[in-house]
Amino acid sequence: MKIKTKLRLGFGFLFIIVLSFGLIALFFLNELSDKSKVILKDNYKSLKYVSAMRNVVDESNFPLSSAKAKIFEENLKNEGRNITEQGEKIAFQKLLSTYKSLQVSSSTNNIKNMRTALQSIEEVNMKAIYKKNDQANAASARANLYISIAAVLSFLILFTFIVNFPGFVANPLAEFSAAIKQISRKNYKQRLHFKNHDEFTELADAFNGMVVKLNEWENSNLSKIKSEKSRIEAIIAQMQDAIIGLNEKGEILFLNHLAAKLMNLNEGKVIGQNATELIKKNELLKRIIKPETKDKTLKIYVDEKESYFLLEHREIVIPNYEDQDEKTLIASSKSAGSVYVLKNITQFKELDEAKTNFIATVSHELKTPLASIKMSLKLLGDERVGLMNEEQNQLLTHIKEDSDRLLKITSELLDLSQVETGNLKLTFAITKPEDIVQYAIDAVKFQAEQKSIKLELNCDANLPKVNADIQKTAWVLVNFLSNALRYSSEKSKVVIDILQKDKFVQFSVKDYGKGIDEKYQKRLFERYFQVPTDGQNKSGSGLGLAISKDFIEAEDGKIWVESAIGEGSKFSFALPVID
Repeated sequence: MKIKTKLRLGFGFLFIIVLSFGLIALFFLNELSDKSKVILKDNYKSLKYVSAMRNVVDESNFPLSSAKAKIFEENLKNEGRNITEQGEKIAFQKLLSTYKSLQVSSSTNNIKNMRTALQSIEEVNMKAIYKKNDQANAASARANLYISIAAVLSFLILFTFIVNFPGFVANPLAEFSAAIKQISRKNYKQRLHFKNHDEFTELADAFNGMVVKLNEWENSNLSKIKSEKSRIEAIIAQMQDAIIGLNEKGEILFLNHLAAKLMNLNEGKVIGQNATELIKKNELLKRIIKPETKDKTLKIYVDEKESYFLLEHREIVIPNYEDQDEKTLIASSKSAGSVYVLKNITQFKELDEAKTNFIATVSHELKTPLASIKMSLKLLGDERVGLMNEEQNQLLTHIKEDSDRLLKITSELLDLSQVETGNLKLTFAITKPEDIVQYAIDAVKFQAEQKSIKLELNCDANLPKVNADIQKTAWVLVNFLSNALRYSSEKSKVVIDILQKDKFVQFSVKDYGKGIDEKYQKRLFERYFQVPTDGQNKSGSGLGLAISKDFIEAEDGKIWVESAIGEGSKFSFALPVID
């Protein structure tokens, strides 16, 4: 039988029960109503007629007047038509004969007989009223009894139906829910058995078939998955980098031998433990999982020497197949954990240090002969030594420019080596921003006059002081101005702006040259990077902006560039103000 048919039969049965109870109640209420109506309709009228005739007898003398006789005879006639009780007819005939006798002779005996006849009719109707009242009470009690019995039976039937009938639908659904939960736990032995031959039975058969297919699929892929898992574990174990994997709950998912050695952990015991608890006892693991700084290079003492490792963190993202709340945005993927990789960069670190030391040594060694060359050039340019022809003067000028350029490069290389080795020393002092700018303008004023370039200074009034290394900050500004003058055409202008923005003092140098392509702007502050030129302007070492960035960031400042082709470039840096 189909579920729809069972539901219809169940609700039809409920309808019949409610209808039966209503009909029983209606039947007994009608019976009680009929009993009450009989009392009011018949006996009450007889008592009314008798009362009217007694009033005529009590208030009048016989023979009666025509008006009184008319009232008496009308009530007498009505009573004759309303005889309903046993004995009432005899009393009425006696009353009628007595009334006729009184019309002939108004003796005291006839009046007495009339009163007796009226009293007899009244007594008959009163007894009938009491009797019918008792019958009505009995009918009412019987109706209450039967209605109560019907109500109790209906309640029991409905209560039983309410308790048992929902289980007809809910119990199979509960079995389905429990079975599906078992399947989600990969218990493919779960089966459902229904014998009602309805839709639930058909659904159970389909469910069982699905479980069989899932079991077959699981068995067919289980060996392959185990093989792949073993291969991946072997690859991770043999990797030269330390690898740590956490699941989405923050538990250690895997840990290769090198990682366990670096952190002095037992590989077998920590698998499955919560990383939050482990980092409380292991400082290195804490630095890996919850680093306090942005520096991703870790120095670890291992194999009786200091080694350097580069920390890389990758989140494991998998497709999201979970049901989500309709009110939220459905994500196509979710996090399944994290992987932390420690790459050994000790060899590269040592090479980098060797490179830095080499650059510092070479730069230092070059500075002395370059200074001698500059001194010799100055002596050659002195007319007291002797006059030179025009070609010799041009050659001397070129040599001087190249020596200045080499000296600048060596100075930049020395500054770079200080930064890379951590030996950069800043001499902080509280100073006015105007002093820094004026120092830089004085340094490039002669260069600007040679190209007839106007230096325009825009400075806000009452600027707050900054805490900075005056010489190195001015060096950055000089570097900005030198670049601006180099790439500006003659008789143009370079604008220097100094203004306060939030809690920073902002320094900007704006030129109106060709500008810098957007694809090069992100790399301007990288070391040794140079924007390709058309050959008209000699490029530097590619270190000036990189060193400027190191100087400003060491002073807790920010540095950036804004440029567009054909509109010139604007180099800026900002230093925090003194509270």
